[in-house]
Amino acid sequence: MSQASAPALLLVDDDLTFCDVMRRALTRRGFRVSLAHGVSEALACARSEPPAYAVIDLKMPGDSGLSLIPKLRVLSNGVRIVVLTGYASVATAVEAIKLGATHYLAKPVDADAVVAAFGRAVGDPATPVPGRPLSVDRLEWEHIQRVLADNSGSISATARSLGMHRRTLQRKLSKRPARG
Repeated sequence: MSQASAPALLLVDDDLTFCDVMRRALTRRGFRVSLAHGVSEALACARSEPPAYAVIDLKMPGDSGLSLIPKLRVLSNGVRIVVLTGYASVATAVEAIKLGATHYLAKPVDADAVVAAFGRAVGDPATPVPGRPLSVDRLEWEHIQRVLADNSGSISATARSLGMHRRTLQRKLSKRPARG
């Protein structure tokens, strides 16, 4: 397949090194990759060439990757979107899928996992259910993410809702989520 006939893929992430590595890997797998490092840049790329596929980082400076999902779906209704994040939470995964993402993957992730996620059109009822409950730290992270989503991403409103000082909330959000 020539590069001109390869399907268009939009890769949106503010991590330049990750973008370079993922772009090369996805190009080797038969995609024509366009890069963007924020939501407004991604929209400009998508307007000039609506993508068949998109890989979107969740947490970027400015608007989150979630805000990009419905906008891409308007520009290219059949676009297959995979959301990537180092800050995975149940709340953001649910929102991403509700907004129209095809799949949601926690970083670190490789190109093979991304390509496989594009092919997932339906859920897998055989997905293993964890054998133990989430840790208290993970439950706190999930709760904060849910309240943050309920407050449309507003740190101040979320801090008020949680009865927490704004700086304390910002410190908690800057950390990676606790594992299970």
